[in-house]
Amino acid sequence: MNTGMIAASLGLLLYIEAACLVPPLLVALFYGDGDSPAFIVAILATVVSGFAARARKIERHDIYPRDGFAIVGLGWLLASLYGALPFWASGAMPSAVDAIFESVSGFTTTGASILRDIEVLPKGILFWRSFTHWVGGMGVLVLMIAIIPSARANTFNIMLAESSGPSTDKFVPKVGRVARILYAIYGLITLTQVSLLFAGGMPLYDSFIHAFGSVGTGGFSNKNASVAAYDSLYLECVVMFFMAISGVNFTLYYSLFRRDWRPVRTNEELRLYFFIIAASTALVAINTGALYGSFAEALRRASFQVVSVITTTGFATANFDSWPAFSRSVLLFLMLAGACAGSTGGGLKCVRLLLLARAAKREFVKIVHPNAVYVVRLNGRAVDDGTLSGVLVFFFMYVSVVVIAALVVSLDGTDLVTSSSAVLSCVGNIGPGLGGVGPIGNYAGFPPFCKATLSLCMIIGRLEIYPILLLCSPPFWSGKRT
Repeated sequence: MNTGMIAASLGLLLYIEAACLVPPLLVALFYGDGDSPAFIVAILATVVSGFAARARKIERHDIYPRDGFAIVGLGWLLASLYGALPFWASGAMPSAVDAIFESVSGFTTTGASILRDIEVLPKGILFWRSFTHWVGGMGVLVLMIAIIPSARANTFNIMLAESSGPSTDKFVPKVGRVARILYAIYGLITLTQVSLLFAGGMPLYDSFIHAFGSVGTGGFSNKNASVAAYDSLYLECVVMFFMAISGVNFTLYYSLFRRDWRPVRTNEELRLYFFIIAASTALVAINTGALYGSFAEALRRASFQVVSVITTTGFATANFDSWPAFSRSVLLFLMLAGACAGSTGGGLKCVRLLLLARAAKREFVKIVHPNAVYVVRLNGRAVDDGTLSGVLVFFFMYVSVVVIAALVVSLDGTDLVTSSSAVLSCVGNIGPGLGGVGPIGNYAGFPPFCKATLSLCMIIGRLEIYPILLLCSPPFWSGKRT
C-alpha cells in the first residue's frame, strides 16, 4: 500500500475542505451573527492538519485500487470530522457527537438532523450546513480530482471507489477532465435553479440553500417547515424538477452536451426511474385524495414527496407519516429503490433493481426450460455473470447492514417503526423516515451511541458499503489476500 500517496491525497483533501469553508465564512461576516470565529478556527485547524499530512515523503505516485479505497474511506471520515468543527466551535450543536452527526448527514446528502429549531441558527452555519450537500453530492474526492491540474490516469481508482452504481463510465480519456466536466454540469444546474427560485420570490440566500439541497439531493432547509414554509406551487415545482433531474446519471447530461441522444434514448434505468416516479405518484395521489379533499391537492403533495423520497433528498411539503398505510408503504419502497447510478441520489439504485429482476427472471426460465440459454441484457448489451453476482452480493450486504444497524439502534428501546425507518433512511441517505424521525420529527432523541451508529450508516450508504468495510479488514492493511 502506498501510504505516502494516501497521506498526500488526504492532505490535499483537507486543503480543499478549508477552501470550501471560505464561502460560509464570508456569509458569516456579511450577516454578522457572531459565527465567523468558528469558521476561522475550523479553517486554521484544517489547513494545519493538511500540511502535516502532506509533509510525508512520497516515494511512488501510483494509486492502485487498494489505495483508492483507502483514500475514499479515510477521506470521507476526515471530511466529516473537520466539517463538524464550525458546528461545535460556534456552539450551534449541543455536543461533539451531534456536530459530527450533522456534518456526516450534510456531506453524505442524507439530510437527517438533530436540530429542533433551525431558524435560530446563524446564517453562516446554516449556509455551511447546506453547502456540505453540494460538496458531497458529486463526491468530495471527485472535487479533489477536478482541481488537481495534472491528474494521473490512475486517479480513476479514486473515482471508481467513490462513484455510485455497479460500474463507472470513463467517457473521456483523462479522469481530471471527467471530473471537471461533471462539476461544470453540476454547477450550471445549481445556478439555473438559484435563478429560477430567486425569480419566483425566494430570497437569494434561501435560493442558494435550497438549490444546494435539491441538486445535491440532501434536503437541508433553513426553514423549520422546509419547502412548505413558502406555500408556493411555483417554488415547489422548481424544487421538484431539479430534484428529479439530479437523480439522473450525470454522464447522460454529458451525452446531451455532445448532442448524442442515443445513450439517453436507450437507457433502461432512466425509463424505469421515471416510470416508478409516475406510477408511485398516481398511486399515492389516489390513496390520499380523501385526506386532502381534492385530487389536485393530493397530486401536488404526492408528486413532491415521491420525487423527494426516490431521489433521497428529504425536502417535505406534507407530513407523510400521517398518510394511509398504503402510501407509506410506497414511500418505504422508494426509500429502498433510490435514484439512478451516477447521480447524487442514494438508495440501492434503479439499475440494481432492474438487474435483480432480470436475474430472477433468468432463474425462472432455467427452471421451466433447463437447456435454454437466457442472456441478461441492459441497454442492449449482455451483462456478464460477474456483474450480476456483484449486484446480488451488494444487495445481501445492503440488507445485512440495515438489519444489524436496526438491531443496534433498537437497544435504546425506540419503537420498531422509528428505529428501523431511521436506519433505512440513513443507509439510503434519505433523511426523514417514519414515526419519531418523520417529516416533523428529528434525530435529537437518540442517545450518542445510536447517533454514532447512524452516522456510520450514512457514510456506509453514501460510499456503497465497500470502502468503509474494507477499512475494518486487517488483511486490507497488511497486504494479504482477502
